[in-house]
Amino acid sequence: MKKAVASLLLLSSCGRYADFGLPSPTGPKPSLDIRWESTPRPVLARGPETWDSVDTLNPSVIERDGQLWNLYSGFDGNTWHTGLATSKDGLAWTKLGRAISPEAWEGNYIAANGSARFDKGEFLYWYQAADPPVIALARSQDGRAWLKHGLQVLPVGPRGSWDERGVADPYVIREGEWLYMIYLGQDRARRQRLGLARSRAGAEWEKSRVNPILELGEAGSFDENGLGEPAIWQAHGRWWMLYTGRDRSEARRLGLAYSDDGRAWKRYSDAAIFAGDQDWNRKVVCDPTILPASNGVRVWYGGGDIAHPAERIHGQIGYGFLRMEVR
Repeated sequence: MKKAVASLLLLSSCGRYADFGLPSPTGPKPSLDIRWESTPRPVLARGPETWDSVDTLNPSVIERDGQLWNLYSGFDGNTWHTGLATSKDGLAWTKLGRAISPEAWEGNYIAANGSARFDKGEFLYWYQAADPPVIALARSQDGRAWLKHGLQVLPVGPRGSWDERGVADPYVIREGEWLYMIYLGQDRARRQRLGLARSRAGAEWEKSRVNPILELGEAGSFDENGLGEPAIWQAHGRWWMLYTGRDRSEARRLGLAYSDDGRAWKRYSDAAIFAGDQDWNRKVVCDPTILPASNGVRVWYGGGDIAHPAERIHGQIGYGFLRMEVR
């Protein structure tokens, strides 16, 4: 069985490619005052159950029927799972338990670190699984009981490609008839950068030939050692993206980039837009998920007090607001 699954993963690793970007935004591109505001304390802590007692990270927040739904990642010291929490205001959350765990071809390490949407009458959740990591899909009618699609929906790239050793950190939006995914790709040199894919229904994806769409930062920068965990939205005539940047010491901070077409992205600043400012998030700020507001975006993010690229960082989930006001 293991050989059969491995062969299937290998055969599907090349995937499909096309020449595309994101739809061009309309409207003026004014000068903006952009600043970060955040609550000092986490809004979603670890535990008390075992499955998310070591780390609580990777929120994915969506709004449905006047309620916020958060599919987030929990780590028990051995395995990453996906859990569900709900809230009326985004600050006080009620945990509803574990929703998705790894099984079968996914291995026993991770079924988490995903992106949720409510699309065409159902909840969809794209998440990371297996080793090397690929992206899988689960569906739900009520947000509580989930049915997995089966094998991967976004595979690694072919030999020598920028994402041949792993794809992860999906973030999915809808624009018209297309779903678009921004995701992390890792090459054989272990460089982690960001790319773009699209799909009509969410189960079959094609990758953009222009990938990667954002390169590592310059030597000495906050994002010189890796990019990941993107979140994108459209505002003020441009596409905007929050992403996680890793430095040489494995501290993580949030960067901000913008684009006119989704194919070529520029950093808004060479500095991070937000670095941890409290004891609990001093070493790690990561995993942004956003909901647009009239004067910016609401942001939920992961934070920790230990510098590490993956786990055991005492991870908890915080809340901030990225204010974007016309000058």
